[in-house]
Amino acid sequence: MEALFSFLKRQAFGLAILACAAIAFAFPAAFKEWCGVKLMSLVVPAIQVIMFGMGTTLSVADFLRVAKRPWAVATGVFLQFLVMPVVGFLLAKGLGFSGELAAGCVLVGSVAGGTASNVIAFLAKADVALSVTMTCCSTLLSPFVTPFAMKVLAGCFVEIDAMKMMMEILKVVIVPIAAGGLVHALLKRQFEAHRAACDRVLSLLSMTGICFTILVLTAPSRDTFASAGVAIVAAAVIHNTVGYLSGYWLTRLVGRFARLGEAEARTVAIEVGMQNGGMAGALAVGVLNSAVAALPANVFSIWMNFSGSVLANWWSRRSEENMVGCRS
Repeated sequence: MEALFSFLKRQAFGLAILACAAIAFAFPAAFKEWCGVKLMSLVVPAIQVIMFGMGTTLSVADFLRVAKRPWAVATGVFLQFLVMPVVGFLLAKGLGFSGELAAGCVLVGSVAGGTASNVIAFLAKADVALSVTMTCCSTLLSPFVTPFAMKVLAGCFVEIDAMKMMMEILKVVIVPIAAGGLVHALLKRQFEAHRAACDRVLSLLSMTGICFTILVLTAPSRDTFASAGVAIVAAAVIHNTVGYLSGYWLTRLVGRFARLGEAEARTVAIEVGMQNGGMAGALAVGVLNSAVAALPANVFSIWMNFSGSVLANWWSRRSEENMVGCRS
């Protein structure tokens, strides 16, 4: 019983994600509208709150680390914005997706790294500082790269307004992060004095926001998922796995001459494998005006956070076993 409790505790976030998806799928009407307010209209504000929280954790030092780890960051950015969008496009084509569903699949592959990746990196005993830096870099590049990738790859499925998408990313992601960074700069002493408490609150805020978006975006797209769910889940698993494997092994390859080790390889794998599903969902709603386009983002987010939690637990246990082995 103790072993079971320990396992459930380690997988709490992943299990919470699955529970939210199951509840929304079973009771879709309960998560469409409350007191006359359509819950989907709250997706963008929810992502803005998460991005603001992320901004409050950032400092100039996070960006200066790029100069110290250029190869790790460059490897992650290369995979994030070149390989992953192409994989999303190929999966959409190969699985026979069309229209908004196909565009949503490409969209997930074209966005920045997910905010939950920093939490997963910590649990996996990876390089959390590098994870934060990579998330910052990919997020700041996203207003320019994501619309371009969508125009080139998803333009054959639906009409893409690249400028509108760029402005939406600035509004939903960049402005809240900048506001959070400003608050951090103004209240730096208070943040540093209560760093542990702030990190716990912001992690909880991020996880709560992710669970909320999953609930809200699953409900209106239930019928589409019921008809194409197996293919979408398959796309999520393949896309996520390609991200983990390419991130890990390319970093190990680059690390042969750039002095990148196991911690960096784990970090890049997590950053590349875990896309910002919340950002993709917000763009699907705010730019494409489609719950169907948001469905891949939702399914991918569910799987990414669950698989990330499992992978982090496995890597963490391996690290502990290696430490015990070294001591003995």
